Amino acid sequence: MFNKRIIGLLGLILCFMMIAFVGCGEREKITDLSQLEGKVFAVPTGTVADQLVLSRFPDARFQYYNTVLDCCMAVKSGKADAAADDEPILKNIAAKNQGLKVLPDMITVDNYGFAVHPGNKELKVAIDEVIAELKNTGKYDEMLKRWIPEDGAPAAMPDITLTGDRGVLRFGTAAVTEPFSFVDGSQEIVGFDIELAKYIARHLGMQLEIVDMDFGGLIPALIAGKVDLIGACITITDERAKNVLFSEPYYTGGIAALVRE
Repeated sequence: MFNKRIIGLLGLILCFMMIAFVGCGEREKITDLSQLEGKVFAVPTGTVADQLVLSRFPDARFQYYNTVLDCCMAVKSGKADAAADDEPILKNIAAKNQGLKVLPDMITVDNYGFAVHPGNKELKVAIDEVIAELKNTGKYDEMLKRWIPEDGAPAAMPDITLTGDRGVLRFGTAAVTEPFSFVDGSQEIVGFDIELAKYIARHLGMQLEIVDMDFGGLIPALIAGKVDLIGACITITDERAKNVLFSEPYYTGGIAALVRE
């Protein structure tokens, strides 16, 4: 009789533990940015995403992961309420993973641009001319559809022939910022920024050399003259503008929130 009571008590405890465990995995369905006050955000380690989230949601709580994809998978599994990172990167992940979506309202709104050495104003003007031409001809919209589709992976990189003989344009990038700069299945560095850099090189009558490096090394390499321009989903900020000369913005994004659909 005593053993039966012990077994029954243990079963009851186990039942409560299971209910508690399941309950922890259940999270409120998020359809609006305002619902994220006090919620749990998954953010990449070593970024300022958590600080930017706190500027909008001071009571937010955080979980830290090695990659943006890990953050998004934590949301999908119910470990976090939302993932916070650059909007186009989150859109790229959501398009390739069913059950995830990016909320339309932004946590912060930022502009992305290419950067050149402060003394190279001619190159800055050339970049601005290319960006304006792409937007005026409608090719810019084609690029957006190619690299940031609503569903599925980005399309293949177009064939852009460079025949110029006016030297080599050295483009510094961090090929870990899909869909702006990343390594595709054929081990080639492709992306929105790579395509844009090729159009700039063609406009100048030059060849293009892609120099892949860590994101944190881009601005130091530019200042040291190791590359001529840089681009990898780089946010235009007043602090960065003290050291580099930015092009006109070519994309308006910012920090967004990815949630379960």
